Amino acid sequence: MDSADSSTIDFGTPTLEDFQHWTQTIGRAQQLLMEYAFSPEGGAQAQAMLARLADPAAWGMAAAGSAPPAPPPLAAPAMAAMTGFWQDSLSMWQAILSGQPMPDAPKDRRFSAEEWNSHPLFAFIRQSYSLIADRMLAASDAVDGIDPKAKLQLRFATQNLIDAMAPTNFALTNPAVLRKTMETRGENLVKGLEHMLADLRKGQLTHVDSSRFELGVNIAITPGKVVHETPLYQLIQYAPTTKEVLETPLIIFPPWINRFYILDLNPEKSFIRWAVEQGLTVFIVSWKSADASIKDVVWDDYIAAQIDAIATVRDGLGVKAVHTIGYCVAGTTLAATLALLEARDADKAVASATYFTAQVDFAEAGDLALMVDEAQLKLIEQLSADGYLDGRYMAATFNALRGRDLIWNYVVNNYLLGEDYPPFDLLYWNGDTTNLPAKWHQAYLTDLYRDNRLVVPGSIVVDGTPIDLRLITTPTYIQAGREDHIAPAPSVWKLMHHLSGPKRFVLAGSGHIAGVVNPPSANKYQHWINDAPVGTLDEFIAGAREIKGSWWPDWLAWLRDIGKATVPAKGARIPGKGKLKAIEDAPGRYVKAR
Repeated sequence: MDSADSSTIDFGTPTLEDFQHWTQTIGRAQQLLMEYAFSPEGGAQAQAMLARLADPAAWGMAAAGSAPPAPPPLAAPAMAAMTGFWQDSLSMWQAILSGQPMPDAPKDRRFSAEEWNSHPLFAFIRQSYSLIADRMLAASDAVDGIDPKAKLQLRFATQNLIDAMAPTNFALTNPAVLRKTMETRGENLVKGLEHMLADLRKGQLTHVDSSRFELGVNIAITPGKVVHETPLYQLIQYAPTTKEVLETPLIIFPPWINRFYILDLNPEKSFIRWAVEQGLTVFIVSWKSADASIKDVVWDDYIAAQIDAIATVRDGLGVKAVHTIGYCVAGTTLAATLALLEARDADKAVASATYFTAQVDFAEAGDLALMVDEAQLKLIEQLSADGYLDGRYMAATFNALRGRDLIWNYVVNNYLLGEDYPPFDLLYWNGDTTNLPAKWHQAYLTDLYRDNRLVVPGSIVVDGTPIDLRLITTPTYIQAGREDHIAPAPSVWKLMHHLSGPKRFVLAGSGHIAGVVNPPSANKYQHWINDAPVGTLDEFIAGAREIKGSWWPDWLAWLRDIGKATVPAKGARIPGKGKLKAIEDAPGRYVKAR
């Protein structure tokens, strides 16, 4: 029987061999659990759990520190939502008892197994879950008497709870898991247990087979040299592939929350390689993952590092100015850097600034802002006792923003179904975490996400100089992702209002990563351009023309319009051949440090 097309799960009649195999399987699972329990990491986690269970007072403290503000007594809308829930429940039971067919449920890839539609029990489980989920969200939306942010936090927490309690996340209520368990006689669960215990040991959810990747070998392989190094960053220069290059070089500032090679995953996806092939002299900053040696680093130091990189390239190549790109938090920092240069009459050092999914105004910063409150800030402080925040915490935070896709999907596939991890370069990068300096991280969340001070002229002082984004006259290219959940397009759009000088905005299809890493050769997604003067993002979208494929060529045309002059690709344009001497091959030591 083809179980994939069956509407029932065939348990069959167990044989003696089956009993023997199941006994061995259970024994192996017990052995794995015992080995983990008596290991140093397993024992420490078990002791911590027992300590919490033995102290009931700690339960309330934990709940108070992580839960959203308690809502007031149920108002009329919430009561109406509860009444509607009971009415829908009665209607569903009446349909079941009368033998009426279940209504078709909305498409949801979690419920792709045939049994969710054809088997009465699983169809009922799915319909019940959908009903409860809808009514829980309706009840959270109906709560009144709390401030807007608290209400959004309540809805966010409710949605996460709904995703966590999905029947697909549990072996006994997931027909695909039950079928796989019978087919493999439990081998999937043993393999899944191995995966889960391995993740517990390393303190991080695994998304990919990391053994399939090696930096500088099959990922981050664009040829180049490290030509400058400080305690905070390495500067990489890439080898030219054209006879002539644009006179004005390009410096890319990636976020230090992640590794720089998101822009150099492989030759087909690499923005760096593509830019080099278009005749650009490309430099990129590789930030050091925080350790005790840089525990006192603050935002001023990252701004100073950007200024240092700009000065280094200008001096090393003998040019008056550079083009710059700032991605995400490095884009936020680039805006502060440019404001500081403007205040000091040094703005001519930068010919252009490009922002990849970057924010300066955090009034509409999306779901991540919902996770910034006093309890969260206190937790981060507790987790940063050594002066830096373990990158695994940030990875968990970003996973939680898309829990259905980045947490529960892998719980089902790798823990319950026991599937092998895929060799996917993007997921490898996503799991390659970096540590963050605690002082910087706390200040960033407090000053920008919570208090939104960057857009208040003079509120933030860098190296003794108050900064004002309105002073920035540098030509600016602003890219946003239409489906970006980390830097939402309406938030990125606000750059259009806070910066002076010529600006070009492009809205890319997809989100925070795929909206940026979209090479023209892939012919994927689309982007929107609107050359008419508009005041809002809605007006931009209403009058925009949709263009199939990558926005990279539009950016390149914009960059060349700023300066078309070229020079031979020789001398200082070759990494290590000019004033900037080669230290080591790209991608360098810093990106490999853990």
